[in-house]
Amino acid sequence: DIGDIIRGKDLYLGNKKKNKTETERDKLEQKLKEIFENIKKSDTKLTNLNDDQIREYWWALNRQEIWKAMTCDARDNAKYFRGTCGGDENTATQAKNKCRCEGANANQVPTYFDYVPQFLR
Repeated sequence: DIGDIIRGKDLYLGNKKKNKTETERDKLEQKLKEIFENIKKSDTKLTNLNDDQIREYWWALNRQEIWKAMTCDARDNAKYFRGTCGGDENTATQAKNKCRCEGANANQVPTYFDYVPQFLR
């Protein structure tokens, strides 16, 4: 899950390719570390955040845009597998328009599974 990768919580560690000293995952982690360091340098309010905090900060700030990007090419009638639109789990409706809720919540990410530990999903 992309949220787990960004936040450094992904359980998959990757496999080393033949004749390589690091995994693709190692390369990705190094690149993310560079990106997050640049984010901290560009905003003085963020310089005191540790690696985990800057990852969480960035994910909270951008998860909605990531969801929109992931679903922008979904079929118009694509829907999320369970009711997530609305405030109550008993009356929630399915996100039916490109996996998005309708009305005022159209750009709301219809799931908070990205905050459930990966091994419990």
